[in-house]
This record gives sequence, C-alpha cells and structure tokens, in this order.
Amino acid sequence: MKHSASNDAMQALVSGLSGSVVLTLVHQAAREATPDAPRMDILGMRGLRKLLSAAELPQPKRQTAYNITMAGDLLVNGLYYSLVGTGRDAWLRGAALGVTAGVGGVVLPGPMGLGNGPSNRTTQTKLMTVAWYTIGGLVAAGVSRWWARAGRR
Repeated sequence: MKHSASNDAMQALVSGLSGSVVLTLVHQAAREATPDAPRMDILGMRGLRKLLSAAELPQPKRQTAYNITMAGDLLVNGLYYSLVGTGRDAWLRGAALGVTAGVGGVVLPGPMGLGNGPSNRTTQTKLMTVAWYTIGGLVAAGVSRWWARAGRR
C-alpha cells in the first residue's frame, strides 16, 4: 500500500475503531460476568441525560438512551484511540492513551456530576477500568502496526 496522508488517516481511524470495539466488547462481557465490572454504559447514559436536560430536550426511553450511548462510545472512543496514529511509537502512544483514558474514567465522573459508583466503587472496578482502556489503546496500536507492515508487502 502506498504511503499517503489519506492512507495514514484511514490507518489511524481503523486502528482507533478496532480499539474501541474491543474495549466495548470487554466492558459488555464483563458486566455479565462480575458485579465489580465498571459500568461505563451507566455513566454514558447519565451524561446523555444531563446533556439533554441542559438543552431542554426530551429524555429518551432507557433502551434508546442505552443504544445512543453505545453508538456514542464506539464513535468517541474510536476517534480518541485513532490518536495512536501511525509510526513506530504506536505501542507507546496506545499504552499512554489507554492508561490516560482509564484513569480519567475512574477520576472524572464524580467531578462531572455523573457519580462515582459505576467506575470506581471497588479497587477491582478501578483496576478493571484502567486495564480495559489500556487494552483498547494496545489493540489500536497493534492494528496500526499490522496495517503498516501489510502496507510494505
């Protein structure tokens, strides 16, 4: 594959979306498996409802709010993880972005008025939050590096 700005952008976006999909799958599987699992879906729905209230817009039903939140999570996390970008430092960037997002997921919901419980109610919940966002960043880095190697063939 020829190196170009558009190919680099596509590489970054596909890598980011890959990390986002894995992160979301891990969250959804774990919430079925353990009561200590982070519930970022709940934080997302709270954030959505808060935004809609501030804009004086009607509140969606629970399932609709959940669906909107899941779509938003995939999109926003995909764009965030796309910052892994291209190049040799993708692994370092992926790890740094993942750890940063995970720590933010533990620390920021309370001050943002979204509550503390869904992401930091137990030590295990906090550790899972950081670990899973880190996994998402590393998946994005891995896909980015795979793309780069495939392009050289």
